[in-house]
Amino acid sequence: MGRAFEVRKNAMAKTAGQKTKVYSKYGKEIYVCAKNGGADPDTNLSLRRLMEKAKKDQVPSHVIEKAIDKAAGGAGEDFQPMRYEGFGPGNCMVIVDCLSDNANRTITEVRNCFTKTNAKLGAQGAVSHMFDHQAVFQFEGDDEDAILEVLMEADVDVTEVEVEDGKVTVYAPHTEFYQVKTALTEAYPDITFIAEEMSWMPQTETEISEEDMPMFEKFMDMLNDCDDVQDVYHNAITPN
Repeated sequence: MGRAFEVRKNAMAKTAGQKTKVYSKYGKEIYVCAKNGGADPDTNLSLRRLMEKAKKDQVPSHVIEKAIDKAAGGAGEDFQPMRYEGFGPGNCMVIVDCLSDNANRTITEVRNCFTKTNAKLGAQGAVSHMFDHQAVFQFEGDDEDAILEVLMEADVDVTEVEVEDGKVTVYAPHTEFYQVKTALTEAYPDITFIAEEMSWMPQTETEISEEDMPMFEKFMDMLNDCDDVQDVYHNAITPN
């Protein structure tokens, strides 16, 4: 589970270097979240989580505020969530989450990413049943038992705790996101999260060969270049 998360995290870090793309992505997601659940982060916990994540990714406050004001004003586009699933290069499983105001444009762009890299776009549910919706927290540390004890005492439902290379990664059902965060921050007030997100974690992993790697990288780059694509989840393990 952890290896696939690390591959995806590294890919996200690469995308984070493209500031315009990151600002646009968060602006759209915050707008939709505020429009659907209300513009007050004290009552809309999903909005609060998204705002905290955006600030951690160094999204300027004016980008966040503009999106919230736009939603509160009732104006703007009508973005709808869309999900596409299939098999990428090396036969890895892929979930592509989008927010779009034009379904025809989005499916055309996503399909193009698949067809130009010899990947296969599948039907709804083709691979998502092989992923678990998880809350994921990562921070520096090496005491797996102590972390597990803290979470158990707080009566948090934990899927797994991993320690590797001086980093602790906690996986829990997505419904436990705030319970995990509260338990960890109360036990360790100075904790700094390297990652805190809700993610689709694969139940199995697929090793990408050296031969398939160039096409896999092209596939990921093409998806990340699509304006409507918000997140890409996969089970690929790339060569070191």
